[in-house]
Amino acid sequence: MTPPVALSRRLLPALLLVLTVFGPISMDLYLPALPALTRDLGSATSVAQLTVTACLIGLAVGQLTAGPLSDRLGRRRVLLVGIAAYAVTSLLCAFSPTVEFLIVARLVQGLAGGVGIVIANAAGRDVYAGGQLIRFYGRLTVVGGLAAIIGPLLGGVLTAFTDWRGLFVFLAIAGVAILAATVFLFGETLPVEQRSSGGLRNALHDFRTLLSDRVFLGAVLNQGFLYAALFAYLAGATFVLQDVYGLTPQGYAAAFGANSAGFMVCGYLAGRAAERWSVRGTLAVGVVVTAAGALGLLLAGLTLLPMWAVLAALFTLAGGVAIASPPATTIALSEYPQSAGTASSLLGVARFGFGGIAAPFVGIAGASSILPLGIVTTVSAALAGLSYVLLVRTRRAAVLPASGSELAARH
Repeated sequence: MTPPVALSRRLLPALLLVLTVFGPISMDLYLPALPALTRDLGSATSVAQLTVTACLIGLAVGQLTAGPLSDRLGRRRVLLVGIAAYAVTSLLCAFSPTVEFLIVARLVQGLAGGVGIVIANAAGRDVYAGGQLIRFYGRLTVVGGLAAIIGPLLGGVLTAFTDWRGLFVFLAIAGVAILAATVFLFGETLPVEQRSSGGLRNALHDFRTLLSDRVFLGAVLNQGFLYAALFAYLAGATFVLQDVYGLTPQGYAAAFGANSAGFMVCGYLAGRAAERWSVRGTLAVGVVVTAAGALGLLLAGLTLLPMWAVLAALFTLAGGVAIASPPATTIALSEYPQSAGTASSLLGVARFGFGGIAAPFVGIAGASSILPLGIVTTVSAALAGLSYVLLVRTRRAAVLPASGSELAARH
């Protein structure tokens, strides 16, 4: 079924923003219930946190697969399969009998959820260019990152009415709703004549081309390390605020409300600053702000700080990542319209793969210590800064291409 062209064109931006949400929200929605899930399944804290890691790894690998496939087969077909698989695996998570089963189900859920993220980025590159492209990635960052913050907020509200299994049923229902919207509203954004060919060999060639570009590689590594800090914070904050500072799940969710607003504002301002001031300069500001928040968490781990200071550090860290994401995404994807899916997949692999590696380390000292969270976020921010200084500051002759179709014609 092909959606009406006029309706699809008008509602496409909103749908792309929604597609960015359902992958990250899979990881975040049940975080307020993670301590209860740990007790219910008789698991250790570190093992329960592997359910977060498994989803992050799935989100990364799913993007790595879906990106090149969408460059070859088109965006719409790959997207529909991914959303349908997401709804099914969310139900499997809800009925998991053991923590081991849940870890595997979460991995598959992440694989399916990653499709929406990579297609949203690639489809945006298909239809936008120049200043419109920067603004789009600014909005995408706000909504995608906001999902990572609002997820626990919504999860905290839902835990007043249901348990952790009910949260996964909610995700399955959301997946079905998104699938229906995609069937009726998402028209193909990548014309047949602009698709890649050659299968695996061509995909590997595209990967080599992208990774040999120092600026692209620097933007990808920068985002990987910044998202390692962000997801470490998301995995660890629920234990810190509930077990160390004694917040209820609802109190934990309310504490994240301020972060939601801050993330929105920072992402919006970053998109405007990157467009009107400097793409690379905005990215540098984001790295510095993230590092300031991480150092605050490290200080809280070395000496017990009041809860408001910890919340301020978390706010600053998340805001810094929001500032850095739009310019970094623009740098990574703007010059590769002919392989936007592949480029987007590498960016997603770094963001969620690095996050999946970092998340378990925040629980290495148990649920009562904030120090590992401070160490992981500080090291991640420092490595993000090195990636920017050593690779991203390299100048390119061109800043932003005129449009995807024009560049495709030139090639």
